[in-house]
Amino acid sequence: MATLPHDRSNLLWEGGKSGAVTKMFSASIDRWIDAMVADEHGGGQSTNVVISAVVTAKQSGVIAGQCVIDRMIQQHFASCNVSWSIEEGGRAAVGDVVLTIEGIADSVLRCERIMLNLLGRMSGIATNTAEWVESSNSMGVACTRKTEWGLLDKWAVHIGGGLTHRLDRSDALMIKENDLPALAPEAPDELSAVSQVVMEIDMKTHASFTVIEVRNREQALAAAGAWAEVQVERGECEKIVLLLDNIGPEGCAEVHSKLMSEGLRAWCILEGSGGVKKSQLDQWKTSGVDLVSTSVLNRGVAPLDLSMRVRTD
Repeated sequence: MATLPHDRSNLLWEGGKSGAVTKMFSASIDRWIDAMVADEHGGGQSTNVVISAVVTAKQSGVIAGQCVIDRMIQQHFASCNVSWSIEEGGRAAVGDVVLTIEGIADSVLRCERIMLNLLGRMSGIATNTAEWVESSNSMGVACTRKTEWGLLDKWAVHIGGGLTHRLDRSDALMIKENDLPALAPEAPDELSAVSQVVMEIDMKTHASFTVIEVRNREQALAAAGAWAEVQVERGECEKIVLLLDNIGPEGCAEVHSKLMSEGLRAWCILEGSGGVKKSQLDQWKTSGVDLVSTSVLNRGVAPLDLSMRVRTD
């Protein structure tokens, strides 16, 4: 699969395998874990005896969230040490030990539920995403900005092999149906508005990743035609992302075919979105789109079943 601008993982992690989370991702992680720890209100009753416990997988899946758990331990349970038996993105089988945690009993037991909630949810998303990616072959699969746990969801999708898409409104320019009346209030019709808005995009800032939502073939042609004209004038060859919203595989195939016949397909990345189902991926793979995007990757996904047990040996 050709590189798509929808992979924003470099904004979450830097420095390769031995690197670390970015400042933006670290700040997001802190906000989530601070709230979760605060909501526990301490609670429980234990001792200062040092204990060891293991987290094991009760079902198979892709493990995601190591950087989040490590950050939580560092920030809130510094008396504990965690060692990982399965690294980020590794696959756990039923009964596999995922991690071992050692520390003062009070701290180990206080972090148990928070740790399992975080690790279970993120691993569930990564596992679900991996299944979508496996079924999609060379076609890209991306999540959307419909997230429940913000950048944690985005990271889990990335670990599962999916594309993060935009991380926030400032990450990349996206022009949606509701933006057109505000950006081109005097345009006589929607097609004129689409063309005008595309022609007025600040290419120095947004050419590398701009998404425009289109709902039919005519809008797609208007957006691609205007973009191509501007790129030729600039002497550049960036591509615009046409988000084909609720058109379906057959409709997207028609758009792809028309763009090809008009010589405009090379100026676009086609993103199928709206009602995308895993059972229809075979249809999407022959529709001419470069990727599909769906919130089903991360919303309503069952967490991976994990449990923690204190060692008694």
